[in-house]
Amino acid sequence: MSYEHRFARVNVDKPREYWDFEKFAIQWNSPDRYEIEKKIGRGKYSEVFLGWDCEARRHVVIKVLKPVKKKKILREMKILQNLQGGPNVVQLLDAVRDPQSKTPAFIFEHVNATDFRVLFPALTDLEVRFYIFEVLKALEYAHSMGIMHRDVKPQNVMIDHATKTVKLIDWGLAEFYHPSTLYNCRVASRYFKGPELLTENQNYDYSLDIWSLGCMFAGMIFMKEPLFHGRDNSDQLVRIAKVLGTEELARYLKKYSLTLDPALSAAIGRHSRKPWTVFINRDNQHLCPPEALDLLDKMLRYDHAERIGTADAMQHPYFAPIRNGQPVVSGL
Repeated sequence: MSYEHRFARVNVDKPREYWDFEKFAIQWNSPDRYEIEKKIGRGKYSEVFLGWDCEARRHVVIKVLKPVKKKKILREMKILQNLQGGPNVVQLLDAVRDPQSKTPAFIFEHVNATDFRVLFPALTDLEVRFYIFEVLKALEYAHSMGIMHRDVKPQNVMIDHATKTVKLIDWGLAEFYHPSTLYNCRVASRYFKGPELLTENQNYDYSLDIWSLGCMFAGMIFMKEPLFHGRDNSDQLVRIAKVLGTEELARYLKKYSLTLDPALSAAIGRHSRKPWTVFINRDNQHLCPPEALDLLDKMLRYDHAERIGTADAMQHPYFAPIRNGQPVVSGL
C-alpha cells in the first residue's frame, strides 16, 4: 500500500472556496487608525513594523507587503483567515491598503517575544519540551486544516517567556495541500530545508514542517544553532548526509527515482550514520534525555513518509511531563 498522509484528503473534502484563494476578494480597510513606531524585521517579501492601534489603544505588528504577485497575497490572506482562532497561530487583526500608493499591509497581534538567540540557551529541559509541544499544536491544527507552513524556524516562532505564550508567525510561504500535486522546492530557510527540497522532490507534503521543527528542536537541545550549517543548498545536503549517512540517502533517492547532480554526489562522498549522542556535551546534556533523542530521530528522517506525524509526536513519551498542564518554569 502506498503511503498517504493522515491529512492528505482534507482539501478534497472541503468546499472549493476554502482553498481556491485565487477567487478570494480581500476587504481592504483604511490604514489611518494605525501608526508605525519602528521597524522590527524585514524579509524577502515584506517589511515588519511595530505599530500602534489608535482606536484599540494597543501595540500591533504591521507587515507591509513588498510588490509581489497578487496571488501570493491572496494565498497568505486566505490561509490566515482559515486558521484564525487556531491554537498558537498568530492572530490577523486587519488588512489595510493605502488609497494613494495602493501598498497593502497585514495587521497582526503583537507578541512580546524574546530573541531566540537569547532565550534558547537559557531554557530548562521542561521549558524546551513545553515550547516544542506548543509549536506542534499549531502545526497539528494547520495540517488538519489542509495547510502546510513551509517556513518553520526559530525566527517564526514567537515566544513570550513571561506569559509562556507561543505563536507561529509568517504564513507567507504556507500552501494548501492537495494529493499528488508537485510543489515548489524553493521554500523554507536553508538550515531548515528538508531533504525533499534539497533533492528537488516536488512530491512532498505536510511532513516538511516536521523536518524543519526537528532541526529547530535539535538546535535547542544540543545548543547548536543551526544544527546543519550549510553554506548553500548543496552544502546543506552534504551536512545532513554527514550525520544521517549516505546509505540511507541512497535508499531515499532510489525510492523516489531522484538523481543528484554528479558534482553534488562527489561532494557528499560516503558517510556512516552518526548516533545523535555525538552532539551531547557537558553544556547540553541536561537537555538531552534518551526520549528527546528518540523523538528527534523520528522527526529527522530523509524520507518524509517515515517521519513522525504531529499527533504521534504529541503523544511521544518526551512530552509526558508537560502534557497535562504547564510545567513548573523558572524565569529567565
